Amino acid sequence: MEVELVLDAKAVLGEGALWHAPSQRLFWVDIERHEVHVLDPATGSDRGIDIGQKVSTIVVRRSGGLVMAVQHGFATLDLETEQVGVLCEPESPRADTRFNDGKCDPAGRFWAGTMSLTRTRGAANLWRLDPDLRVECMLDDVTTSNGIVWSLDHRTMYYIDTPTRRVTAFDYVVETGGIANRRDVVLFPEGAGSPDGMAIDARGMLWIAQFRAGRVSCWDPVGGTMLQAVDLPVTKVTSCAFGGPNLDELYITTARIDLTEEELSHQPHAGGLFRVRPGVQGVGSFEFAG
Repeated sequence: MEVELVLDAKAVLGEGALWHAPSQRLFWVDIERHEVHVLDPATGSDRGIDIGQKVSTIVVRRSGGLVMAVQHGFATLDLETEQVGVLCEPESPRADTRFNDGKCDPAGRFWAGTMSLTRTRGAANLWRLDPDLRVECMLDDVTTSNGIVWSLDHRTMYYIDTPTRRVTAFDYVVETGGIANRRDVVLFPEGAGSPDGMAIDARGMLWIAQFRAGRVSCWDPVGGTMLQAVDLPVTKVTSCAFGGPNLDELYITTARIDLTEEELSHQPHAGGLFRVRPGVQGVGSFEFAG
Protein backbone atom coordinates (compact mmCIF):
# COMPACT_ATOMS: atom_id res chain seq x y z
CA MET A 1 0.00 0.00 0.00
CA GLU A 2 1.20 3.48 -0.85
CA VAL A 3 1.12 5.91 2.06
CA GLU A 4 0.41 9.45 0.87
CA LEU A 5 1.26 12.62 2.76
CA VAL A 6 -1.93 14.66 2.38
CA LEU A 7 -0.86 17.61 4.53
CA ASP A 8 2.58 18.36 5.95
CA ALA A 9 0.93 19.96 8.96
CA LYS A 10 3.77 19.46 11.43
CA ALA A 11 1.14 19.16 14.15
CA VAL A 12 2.49 19.02 17.67
CA LEU A 13 -0.19 16.49 18.63
CA GLY A 14 -2.53 15.75 15.73
CA GLU A 15 -5.57 13.74 16.81
CA GLY A 16 -9.30 13.17 16.48
CA ALA A 17 -9.65 12.35 12.77
CA LEU A 18 -13.35 12.44 11.79
CA TRP A 19 -14.82 12.23 8.28
CA HIS A 20 -18.10 14.05 7.58
CA ALA A 21 -19.66 12.41 4.55
CA PRO A 22 -22.32 15.07 3.73
CA SER A 23 -19.69 17.79 3.35
CA GLN A 24 -16.87 15.49 2.19
CA ARG A 25 -14.54 17.10 4.71
CA LEU A 26 -12.14 15.75 7.31
CA PHE A 27 -12.08 17.25 10.78
CA TRP A 28 -9.03 16.83 13.01
CA VAL A 29 -7.34 18.64 15.89
CA ASP A 30 -3.91 19.70 17.10
CA ILE A 31 -4.33 19.36 20.85
CA GLU A 32 -1.26 21.31 21.92
CA ARG A 33 -1.88 24.20 19.51
CA HIS A 34 -5.54 24.44 20.58
CA GLU A 35 -6.71 24.09 16.98
CA VAL A 36 -9.65 22.50 15.22
CA HIS A 37 -8.87 21.81 11.56
CA VAL A 38 -11.20 21.38 8.59
CA LEU A 39 -9.62 19.75 5.54
CA ASP A 40 -11.22 19.80 2.11
CA PRO A 41 -9.42 17.03 0.18
CA ALA A 42 -10.94 18.21 -3.11
CA THR A 43 -9.06 21.50 -2.93
CA GLY A 44 -6.31 20.64 -0.47
CA SER A 45 -7.28 23.58 1.74
CA ASP A 46 -6.95 23.15 5.50
CA ARG A 47 -8.60 25.69 7.79
CA GLY A 48 -7.33 25.96 11.36
CA ILE A 49 -9.44 27.49 14.13
CA ASP A 50 -7.79 28.46 17.45
CA ILE A 51 -10.32 27.78 20.20
CA GLY A 52 -8.19 29.11 23.04
CA GLN A 53 -7.70 25.87 24.97
CA LYS A 54 -6.70 22.27 24.39
CA VAL A 55 -9.17 20.41 22.19
CA SER A 56 -8.81 16.65 21.90
CA THR A 57 -11.64 15.45 19.66
CA ILE A 58 -14.71 16.73 17.84
CA VAL A 59 -18.02 15.47 16.52
CA VAL A 60 -20.47 17.05 14.11
CA ARG A 61 -23.64 18.41 15.72
CA ARG A 62 -26.85 17.56 13.90
CA SER A 63 -28.28 21.01 14.64
CA GLY A 64 -25.15 22.70 13.23
CA GLY A 65 -21.52 23.23 14.10
CA LEU A 66 -19.36 20.96 16.20
CA VAL A 67 -19.24 19.62 19.73
CA MET A 68 -15.74 19.31 21.17
CA ALA A 69 -14.01 17.61 24.07
CA VAL A 70 -11.86 20.36 25.58
CA GLN A 71 -9.62 20.63 28.65
CA HIS A 72 -12.21 19.93 31.38
CA GLY A 73 -15.41 19.07 29.51
CA PHE A 74 -17.60 19.63 26.47
CA ALA A 75 -18.02 22.75 24.32
CA THR A 76 -19.57 23.84 21.04
CA LEU A 77 -17.96 25.50 18.04
CA ASP A 78 -19.84 27.59 15.49
CA LEU A 79 -17.91 27.09 12.26
CA GLU A 80 -19.21 30.34 10.76
CA THR A 81 -18.44 32.72 13.63
CA GLU A 82 -15.74 30.56 15.31
CA GLN A 83 -17.47 31.21 18.64
CA VAL A 84 -16.94 28.66 21.43
CA GLY A 85 -19.66 27.86 23.97
CA VAL A 86 -19.13 25.76 27.11
CA LEU A 87 -21.71 23.02 27.68
CA CYS A 88 -20.38 21.43 30.88
CA GLU A 89 -17.11 20.82 32.71
CA PRO A 90 -17.46 17.56 34.65
CA GLU A 91 -13.74 17.44 35.58
CA SER A 92 -13.26 21.11 36.49
CA PRO A 93 -11.23 22.35 38.31
CA ARG A 94 -8.93 19.30 38.27
CA ALA A 95 -5.41 20.14 37.11
CA ASP A 96 -4.24 16.53 36.89
CA THR A 97 -6.49 15.40 33.99
CA ARG A 98 -7.67 16.59 30.60
CA PHE A 99 -10.16 15.24 28.07
CA ASN A 100 -8.81 13.02 25.31
CA ASP A 101 -10.40 10.86 22.58
CA GLY A 102 -14.08 10.20 21.90
CA LYS A 103 -16.88 9.68 19.38
CA CYS A 104 -20.65 9.68 19.03
CA ASP A 105 -22.57 6.44 19.48
CA PRO A 106 -25.33 5.23 17.10
CA ALA A 107 -27.99 7.12 19.09
CA GLY A 108 -26.10 10.43 18.90
CA ARG A 109 -24.58 10.48 22.38
CA PHE A 110 -21.04 11.86 22.66
CA TRP A 111 -18.64 9.60 24.58
CA ALA A 112 -15.29 11.10 25.55
CA GLY A 113 -12.81 10.19 28.25
CA THR A 114 -10.06 11.86 30.18
CA MET A 115 -6.41 11.04 30.77
CA SER A 116 -4.15 11.43 33.77
CA LEU A 117 -1.52 14.10 33.12
CA THR A 118 0.63 12.56 35.86
CA ARG A 119 0.13 9.03 34.46
CA THR A 120 -1.52 7.99 37.70
CA ARG A 121 -3.28 4.67 37.21
CA GLY A 122 -7.05 4.89 37.49
CA ALA A 123 -7.20 8.69 37.90
CA ALA A 124 -9.33 9.37 34.79
CA ASN A 125 -12.86 8.59 33.56
CA LEU A 126 -15.05 7.92 30.55
CA TRP A 127 -17.98 10.33 30.21
CA ARG A 128 -21.18 10.28 28.14
CA LEU A 129 -22.88 13.49 27.00
CA ASP A 130 -26.52 12.84 26.11
CA PRO A 131 -28.52 14.82 23.52
CA ASP A 132 -30.38 16.58 26.36
CA LEU A 133 -26.92 17.75 27.56
CA ARG A 134 -26.93 15.66 30.71
CA VAL A 135 -23.52 14.14 31.40
CA GLU A 136 -22.82 10.82 33.11
CA CYS A 137 -19.62 9.05 34.15
CA MET A 138 -19.71 5.62 32.52
CA LEU A 139 -16.32 4.27 33.64
CA ASP A 140 -13.87 5.27 36.32
CA ASP A 141 -10.47 3.75 37.09
CA VAL A 142 -9.26 4.84 33.64
CA THR A 143 -5.72 6.07 32.99
CA THR A 144 -5.63 7.28 29.34
CA SER A 145 -9.02 7.08 27.65
CA ASN A 146 -8.58 6.61 23.92
CA GLY A 147 -10.17 4.88 20.90
CA ILE A 148 -13.86 4.02 20.96
CA VAL A 149 -16.17 2.54 18.29
CA TRP A 150 -19.39 0.54 18.03
CA SER A 151 -20.00 -2.73 16.19
CA LEU A 152 -21.99 -2.87 12.97
CA ASP A 153 -25.05 -4.32 14.73
CA HIS A 154 -24.79 -1.64 17.46
CA ARG A 155 -24.70 -4.27 20.21
CA THR A 156 -21.03 -3.97 21.21
CA MET A 157 -18.84 -1.05 22.20
CA TYR A 158 -15.06 -1.35 21.78
CA TYR A 159 -12.81 0.79 23.95
CA ILE A 160 -9.11 1.44 24.60
CA ASP A 161 -7.50 2.54 27.85
CA THR A 162 -4.01 2.94 26.40
CA PRO A 163 -1.70 1.74 29.24
CA THR A 164 -3.57 -1.58 29.42
CA ARG A 165 -2.39 -2.32 25.83
CA ARG A 166 -5.73 -3.93 25.05
CA VAL A 167 -9.10 -3.38 23.44
CA THR A 168 -12.02 -4.19 25.70
CA ALA A 169 -15.57 -4.89 24.57
CA PHE A 170 -18.85 -4.15 26.33
CA ASP A 171 -22.40 -5.20 25.66
CA TYR A 172 -24.06 -1.96 24.53
CA VAL A 173 -27.74 -1.02 24.66
CA VAL A 174 -28.50 1.56 22.00
CA GLU A 175 -31.83 2.58 23.56
CA THR A 176 -30.30 3.59 26.91
CA GLY A 177 -26.57 3.96 26.25
CA GLY A 178 -25.87 1.36 28.92
CA ILE A 179 -22.77 -0.85 28.89
CA ALA A 180 -22.04 -4.13 30.69
CA ASN A 181 -20.06 -7.38 30.56
CA ARG A 182 -16.56 -6.02 30.07
CA ARG A 183 -14.06 -8.40 28.42
CA ASP A 184 -10.75 -8.22 26.54
CA VAL A 185 -10.79 -8.86 22.78
CA VAL A 186 -7.39 -7.61 21.52
CA LEU A 187 -4.07 -7.73 23.38
CA PHE A 188 -1.06 -5.77 22.12
CA PRO A 189 2.30 -7.42 22.81
CA GLU A 190 5.22 -5.63 24.45
CA GLY A 191 7.17 -3.53 21.96
CA ALA A 192 4.13 -2.82 19.76
CA GLY A 193 3.75 0.76 20.86
CA SER A 194 0.63 2.08 22.58
CA PRO A 195 -2.89 1.58 21.14
CA ASP A 196 -4.39 5.01 20.49
CA GLY A 197 -7.26 6.07 18.20
CA MET A 198 -9.52 3.50 16.54
CA ALA A 199 -11.87 3.11 13.56
CA ILE A 200 -14.06 0.25 12.34
CA ASP A 201 -14.50 -1.00 8.78
CA ALA A 202 -17.53 -2.38 6.94
CA ARG A 203 -16.53 -5.94 7.89
CA GLY A 204 -16.50 -5.12 11.59
CA MET A 205 -12.69 -5.17 11.84
CA LEU A 206 -10.87 -2.67 14.07
CA TRP A 207 -8.18 -0.29 12.76
CA ILE A 208 -5.95 0.96 15.55
CA ALA A 209 -3.24 3.63 15.59
CA GLN A 210 -0.10 2.43 17.35
CA PHE A 211 1.61 5.38 19.02
CA ARG A 212 5.43 5.13 18.99
CA ALA A 213 5.24 2.07 16.70
CA GLY A 214 4.73 3.96 13.41
CA ARG A 215 1.78 1.95 12.16
CA VAL A 216 -1.95 1.42 11.96
CA SER A 217 -3.00 -2.20 12.34
CA CYS A 218 -6.23 -4.05 11.56
CA TRP A 219 -7.59 -6.55 14.09
CA ASP A 220 -10.36 -9.12 14.19
CA PRO A 221 -12.17 -8.49 17.51
CA VAL A 222 -13.65 -11.99 17.50
CA GLY A 223 -10.44 -13.94 17.16
CA GLY A 224 -8.13 -11.24 18.54
CA THR A 225 -5.73 -11.62 15.61
CA MET A 226 -3.98 -8.95 13.55
CA LEU A 227 -4.99 -9.11 9.89
CA GLN A 228 -3.10 -6.25 8.28
CA ALA A 229 -0.74 -3.39 9.06
CA VAL A 230 0.11 -0.06 7.46
CA ASP A 231 3.60 1.25 8.24
CA LEU A 232 4.15 5.01 8.22
CA PRO A 233 7.34 7.08 7.91
CA VAL A 234 6.73 8.56 11.39
CA THR A 235 6.58 6.92 14.81
CA LYS A 236 3.86 8.79 16.70
CA VAL A 237 0.65 7.65 15.00
CA THR A 238 -2.43 8.89 16.87
CA SER A 239 -5.78 8.35 15.14
CA CYS A 240 -7.43 7.13 11.95
CA ALA A 241 -10.75 7.53 10.15
CA PHE A 242 -12.22 6.17 6.95
CA GLY A 243 -13.17 8.84 4.44
CA GLY A 244 -13.44 9.74 0.78
CA PRO A 245 -16.51 9.47 -1.48
CA ASN A 246 -16.56 5.68 -1.05
CA LEU A 247 -15.23 5.54 2.51
CA ASP A 248 -12.27 3.52 1.23
CA GLU A 249 -9.52 5.98 2.18
CA LEU A 250 -7.98 5.78 5.64
CA TYR A 251 -6.88 9.18 6.98
CA ILE A 252 -4.22 9.04 9.69
CA THR A 253 -3.11 11.77 12.11
CA THR A 254 0.36 11.87 13.66
CA ALA A 255 2.39 13.90 16.16
CA ARG A 256 5.87 15.32 16.66
CA ILE A 257 5.56 16.07 20.38
CA ASP A 258 8.69 15.29 22.42
CA LEU A 259 10.69 14.12 19.40
CA THR A 260 14.35 15.17 19.51
CA GLU A 261 16.01 17.11 16.72
CA GLU A 262 17.81 13.94 15.69
CA GLU A 263 14.54 11.99 15.57
CA LEU A 264 12.91 14.75 13.53
CA SER A 265 15.77 14.64 11.05
CA HIS A 266 14.84 11.01 10.32
CA GLN A 267 11.09 11.69 10.20
CA PRO A 268 10.65 15.24 8.85
CA HIS A 269 6.94 14.70 8.16
CA ALA A 270 6.09 13.87 11.78
CA GLY A 271 2.86 15.63 12.65
CA GLY A 272 1.60 15.23 9.10
CA LEU A 273 -1.76 13.98 7.92
CA PHE A 274 -1.49 10.81 5.85
CA ARG A 275 -3.84 8.75 3.67
CA VAL A 276 -3.82 5.16 2.46
CA ARG A 277 -6.24 2.96 0.54
CA PRO A 278 -6.27 -0.31 2.49
CA GLY A 279 -8.62 -2.22 0.17
CA VAL A 280 -11.65 -2.12 2.48
CA GLN A 281 -14.44 0.35 3.18
CA GLY A 282 -15.21 1.98 6.47
CA VAL A 283 -18.49 3.07 8.00
CA GLY A 284 -19.82 6.60 8.43
CA SER A 285 -19.51 8.59 11.64
CA PHE A 286 -22.46 9.39 13.88
CA GLU A 287 -23.56 12.95 14.64
CA PHE A 288 -24.37 14.40 18.04
CA ALA A 289 -28.17 14.47 18.32
CA GLY A 290 -28.43 17.41 20.72
